[in-house]
Amino acid sequence: MDYKVGLFGRIVLLAISIFLLSNFILNGSGVFIISLLIILVLAQIMLLIRYSENSFKKVRQFLDNIKQDNYNNVYPVKFDGTDTDDLHIEFNAILAKLQEDQAEKEANYQYFRSVFQHLSIGLITFDEEGKVQIVNTAAKRMLNIQFLANINEVEKINKELHHAIHNLRTGGSELIKIAHPDGIMQLSVYVIELVLRDSKFKLVSLQNIQSELEEKEMEAWQNLVRVLTHEIMNSIAPISSLAATVRTDIEQKLDMHIDVPPSELEDYLMALGTIEKRSEGMINFVSDFRSLAHIPTPKFQTIQLKNLFEQLGTLLQHQFENHQIQFKTKIEPDELILFGDANLIEQVLINLIQNAIHAVEESVMRVISMEAFIDEAGKIIIEITDSGKGIEEDALSKIFIPFFTTKKTGSGIGLSLSKQIMRRHKGNIQVRSKLGKGTTFKLIFNA
Repeated sequence: MDYKVGLFGRIVLLAISIFLLSNFILNGSGVFIISLLIILVLAQIMLLIRYSENSFKKVRQFLDNIKQDNYNNVYPVKFDGTDTDDLHIEFNAILAKLQEDQAEKEANYQYFRSVFQHLSIGLITFDEEGKVQIVNTAAKRMLNIQFLANINEVEKINKELHHAIHNLRTGGSELIKIAHPDGIMQLSVYVIELVLRDSKFKLVSLQNIQSELEEKEMEAWQNLVRVLTHEIMNSIAPISSLAATVRTDIEQKLDMHIDVPPSELEDYLMALGTIEKRSEGMINFVSDFRSLAHIPTPKFQTIQLKNLFEQLGTLLQHQFENHQIQFKTKIEPDELILFGDANLIEQVLINLIQNAIHAVEESVMRVISMEAFIDEAGKIIIEITDSGKGIEEDALSKIFIPFFTTKKTGSGIGLSLSKQIMRRHKGNIQVRSKLGKGTTFKLIFNA
C-alpha cells in the first residue's frame, strides 16, 4: 500500500507543478519564476523515475540471486502490512523453496553418484571431446587404473577396447578380451549415446563375463555328453528290442527243434540288416561328435523314402507292438526320392517318432502316421503326426530350445538337434499342435 500511496502522491504533485508552470507561462510571468518551476518539474520527474526504479531494484536483485543460484539472502520483514513487507515475505518464501530444491537435487546427485561408484558393472561417461565426466570404481578395477581424464587414454590399455568405445553406437555391444593382473578378462562392452542440454556424451558399460563364459563352457561339455547319451540311447533301444525279438524267436525254434522256413529266414536277415545298418549309422554319428559338439557335415546321397520308411517301421516295430500303436505310412508319389544324409535324416525321424510314442502313451486311440509328399512350392515334405494330447501353447514356442523338455524324463536335446540337422540340409522343421487333437511335425526340404 505504501508504494501505491507514494507513487500517487508524486504523480499528483508533478501534475500540480506542470499546471502552475503552464499557467505562469500563459500569464506572461517573469523568467525567474518560470525557470524555477521548470527546474521543479524536472526534479519531480527525476524523483518519480528514481522512486519507480528503487521499487524494482529489489526485484532485479532477487532475480540476479536466482540466476546465480544464491539463495542465502534474507529480505527484512517488519510485519507492518505494507506492500514492501509483503514482497519481502514472498521473496523469502521463494528463496527458501529454491534452496530446499537445490539441497534435494544435490542429495539426489550424491546418492546416484554413490550408487554409480558402487555398481559391479564398470561405467564411464565422456563428452564429444573425449573428456571423462565420471568413471566408477568397477571400471577402474577392470582397466587397472587409478584415474582417467580422457577416454583416449584407454588406447594405451587395450586398442580393441578403445576402438569399440569410439565406434559402437547406441545399443551396440562387443566382446573384448583384455589382460589383467588377475588374469585374462572377457569384457562385454555396451554403449549408449545421450544428449543432455544440447551436449552429446556416451555412457559405456563394461561387464566382466569371464566366469560366466567358463561356466557356460563347462555346461557345454556336460550338454555334449548328454547329447551323445541321448542319441546313443535313442538308437540302442530299438536295436536292443529288435535283437531280443529275433533271439527269442530263434531260441524257441531251437528248443522245439523246429526248422526255420525260408520266409522267416528272410525276416531274420532283414532284421539283422536293419540292426547292422542302424548300428553303423550310430557309430558314424558318435564318431563325428567325438571331438567337437557340432552337427556332422551331411554326406549327401540319394535316399529312397520308401526304403527309409520300411526300415524305420522294422526298427521300431517292437515298440509299436508293446505300446499297441498303429503306425501308418504314406508316400506320394511312391518312388519319391530325397537328396540328403540318410543316417542324419533317419536320426531326425527316429527322434520325432520316439516323441510321438511318448505323446500317445495315455491316449485311447494310439496312432502315429508318417507321410511324405511334394507341396505346391515343389518342396519335399515329411510329416509325422500323432494322436496324443497335444502340446500346450506356452511350451510350443520353446520346444526347439536346447534342453527344454515337456517329458518327465529326457534331456530335451532331440528336437533342437533335429532342427540343426535340418538346417544343415538347407531345410526346416515346423510344428503345429492343439490340445486334445494331437501334434504334427513337418520336415521341409528345399528342392
